[in-house]
Amino acid sequence: MTKRFNFTGSLGKILQYDQERARALHARGMALATGSAPPPIPDVGNVSIQNQLATYLATVNIGAPPTSYELIVDSGSANTWVGSGKPYVQTSTTRRSRDNVDVLTFVFYAGAEFFDTVALGPPGTTVLGQSIGVASETFDFQGFDGVLGLGPNDLTLGTLSPDSTSTPLTVVDNLFFQAAIASHMFSISFEPPVVGPTLNGELSFGGTDSTKFVGAINFAPITTISPASQYFGVNQAVRYGQSNPILSNAPAIFDTGTSLVLLATDVFQTYVSVVGAEFDEATTLYRITPAAYESLQSLFFTIGNTVYEFTANAQIWPRSLNTIMGGSEGFVYLIVNDLGLHSGSGMDVVFGMMFLERFYAVFDIDNKRVGIANTQFTTSTVN
Repeated sequence: MTKRFNFTGSLGKILQYDQERARALHARGMALATGSAPPPIPDVGNVSIQNQLATYLATVNIGAPPTSYELIVDSGSANTWVGSGKPYVQTSTTRRSRDNVDVLTFVFYAGAEFFDTVALGPPGTTVLGQSIGVASETFDFQGFDGVLGLGPNDLTLGTLSPDSTSTPLTVVDNLFFQAAIASHMFSISFEPPVVGPTLNGELSFGGTDSTKFVGAINFAPITTISPASQYFGVNQAVRYGQSNPILSNAPAIFDTGTSLVLLATDVFQTYVSVVGAEFDEATTLYRITPAAYESLQSLFFTIGNTVYEFTANAQIWPRSLNTIMGGSEGFVYLIVNDLGLHSGSGMDVVFGMMFLERFYAVFDIDNKRVGIANTQFTTSTVN
């Protein structure tokens, strides 16, 4: 996988983007949990992933002969779609379904559903007859070809019409049911960026890659609290430093489509007060002085029965990249920010990409659990 910094138009939209996505995920999850109408639509193969700073991209080949597409790796949605950038090319393996498809997560797209051959990387990671949405209309989506949806299958409910009760199989579902992988799971390895677009991520389908983590993988069950239960959500608690609990027994989701680490508004306000941060208008991030950074303490997240340390260095934007998002070299910017929802909403924390750059994550679909392990980057001071 490759990570790309993509600040199209304005450099200061990363928080707005993440908060809008969080609201959309919350609304979508609540609709699924309650059986109500979805929110209104607005007018083991290891696959390398490119780090595009705010987004991780996977190169996916579709059709025969194949056309390659750069797709956002998204654990918060389940539909795979193309057509935002490079046009979809129909081949001998293409079959049109009778359905149309529309999805609203952090972007909106609408178009036709096709079935096609999808190759995800090395031999053995090819899916036959994968459901693909081909966008004829997109909203607020630039710079990428589409999305590789890795979220739970139920997230596809209501995305098709006229078959609105159908749930098309995800890429991971099809890999398992077509016996291309041994286990119904996938794992993600991200790494903190140092410079520009970097090939520094990996998707493992059907298992784990032992070279990407250290120690044991500890698992926590999917939470039963909605709407986090509709995603890869777990119960967890947050502590600042050794003796300052700021959130207890609350649901969080792991979402690769979010960049930052987002805390419920009231919890975040406590964090800001303790840290002594101030809002920066240019970047929409909170900032502290270099002197304050020297006293910044770790955040500790208790997930299941395991405590994970999110170090001071992990909590900050890469200082070598301050100017690329409109910041100043004289400040330290925090990647922990406001979720835009108060605690008790059923989704109190979002562990975005920059959290996952410090840990190895395993999404075990059949056993309804998420596994986390430390990596060589957990305590890195690269930022």
